[in-house]
Amino acid sequence: MLGAGATLANGIDVRKAVVSAAEEGYYLEAELDVRLTPFLDDALHKGVPLYFALDFELIRSRWYWTNEKVALVQLQQRLAFNTLTRQYRVGSGSLYQNFTSLKEALDYMSRLRRRLDLEPGSLRKDTSYAAALRMRLDAAQLPKPFQLQTGRNRDVSSDWFRWTVSP
Repeated sequence: MLGAGATLANGIDVRKAVVSAAEEGYYLEAELDVRLTPFLDDALHKGVPLYFALDFELIRSRWYWTNEKVALVQLQQRLAFNTLTRQYRVGSGSLYQNFTSLKEALDYMSRLRRRLDLEPGSLRKDTSYAAALRMRLDAAQLPKPFQLQTGRNRDVSSDWFRWTVSP
């Protein structure tokens, strides 16, 4: 499987991404660099939780028909700060983990390993697939006063990181 190098973006960099095969199926592994703007750092420390959305798609191009989406993954992570315990909390679904520093929490969010809903051997060896990954702040989850802020203060997202997967 092939991966690629970093893509520079505002607030989030995708350093590396790869789709790898294992006995039980396929895995998406990615390394990101997540940074908060001063505006978002201030909002987080005032008790506003930040929601990040990760989007991944694996596409097989077809000359005779529209492209086929082989895999589509959408994850949401929640970053929050508890002022009483002075701890950061990262949640994904019903799983949560606490951290003592913002750096530890962002480092945790920056490492991804997720099993794809594909059966073993479902990717053809003679076919190349186009993969794309991005992570972004879900601004719609922010409270309305923060949504009304103008400018690039809350724009934390990566560009689509694209690479070719050849099983």
